[in-house]
Amino acid sequence: MLADSVYEAVKAKVMDHEIEPGARVGIEALARALDVSPTPVREALARLESDGLVTKRSLAGYRATELLTRQGLDELFEMRLLLEPRAAALAAENADDPELDAIEDLVEEMREHPGTGDRYAVYRDFAALDQRFHDTIARATGRSLLADAVGRLHSHLHIFRLGSIAGAGPLTLAEHDRVLRAILRRNPERAAEAMRDHLTASLERQHRREAPGPE
Repeated sequence: MLADSVYEAVKAKVMDHEIEPGARVGIEALARALDVSPTPVREALARLESDGLVTKRSLAGYRATELLTRQGLDELFEMRLLLEPRAAALAAENADDPELDAIEDLVEEMREHPGTGDRYAVYRDFAALDQRFHDTIARATGRSLLADAVGRLHSHLHIFRLGSIAGAGPLTLAEHDRVLRAILRRNPERAAEAMRDHLTASLERQHRREAPGPE
């Protein structure tokens, strides 16, 4: 439990830019700030490295990763548009009843959490559920390599690190509903279309925000 709480505390500092993008992450300083030993901080940073939120360089320690540039954002969504509409179609064909229930439950649970806010603590649950929605669909494909590829993108962490977008929560939920209904109806074509529309709309919302970092 200590390891998890330290991980979440350090993650919040990265997501909220208390640790600035590109800045060195001091293990001893974090341990003092969180009143813990350096060991759980090192464990947290190793997990954050696998999340893509920090990088470790030989003899230079950890640094917070830079924010996505517009090009990086476009490339991330290009990968998602290659993978996730296909995943939605396969989930419509292959998901078993427990997997369908899990996808539906996630949509319902997202309604109970705010999707926007200035701090990670406010939108953390919405972001986590959003990630689980997409990951659960990918796992329901019956294609382990596809599911792993979707999960490794860590797309939600990178996108939400740019900051939440006012009014995006209800739009996201409506788009998830369309994906869910198509999967529940076992309609792979509509599931793929709904996922493609959702990702395209999400990218357009990101483009309408202030440009995310240097070109």
